[in-house]
Amino acid sequence: MLTEEMTKQGSFLFRWRSYLPLLGFPLVLLAMKGFRYPYGSHFYDTLWDLFSLGVAFLGLAIRALTIGFVAPGTSGRNTKCQKASRLNTTGAYSLVRHPLYLGNLVIVVGGTLFVRNFWFSLVVVLGFVLYYERIISAEESFLLEKFGSEFAEWARRTPLIVPSLRSYKPPDRRFSWRMVLRGEQSGFFSIVATFTFLEILGDYIVQDVLVIDPLWIVIFAVGLVTYLMLMFLKKKTKVLTPRCEVACERHQTT
Repeated sequence: MLTEEMTKQGSFLFRWRSYLPLLGFPLVLLAMKGFRYPYGSHFYDTLWDLFSLGVAFLGLAIRALTIGFVAPGTSGRNTKCQKASRLNTTGAYSLVRHPLYLGNLVIVVGGTLFVRNFWFSLVVVLGFVLYYERIISAEESFLLEKFGSEFAEWARRTPLIVPSLRSYKPPDRRFSWRMVLRGEQSGFFSIVATFTFLEILGDYIVQDVLVIDPLWIVIFAVGLVTYLMLMFLKKKTKVLTPRCEVACERHQTT
């Protein structure tokens, strides 16, 4: 019964996983209440901010290296229901069963590092574990039902979320930048926008006046332009459409 309840909760959380974390915004404000520059220096603050941003981008890179090698119809950002046209077991999926969630965890850690509040980091990581534990339960129940013994054997030899290099198998597909750029443009801009907001909020708390660091203006502007360009290409052109989908569409029209 506990497993069934966790799976039920996971299905709900899976559907709304892009929006429910926003409910933690008041906790962010509370954690930043005592925000201070390291050693009282804005220079060191900038170095730490860029390091934290780098950690978040490392998480995005994990997601990119995962998505770039998977088949269309798998490992997507679908929210209404679970779907998988095949079981991914090579590349990142031979190291860990949920590489996308590992990437999400690294992104979240980058954000908590920026805030520099130990208790906030502890609460967020614990919340992440409890949150995704239920989503993973729902996903794996779906995969077990669909793929049966194939999933069970892969799950037996592959760690849940902490990678193991011993079981690595090279990807069985070529890397697709189209898949990455088409699927991760929102995640990329979310990171840039969130860190820019935290930077402005932190400076305001310390200096008691609204100031915007020119460096972060550049970072945000580059992020925004990149995001808008990718969205245009995604919505108005076929440039980011995987080749196999383009070929399929051509076949259906002939």
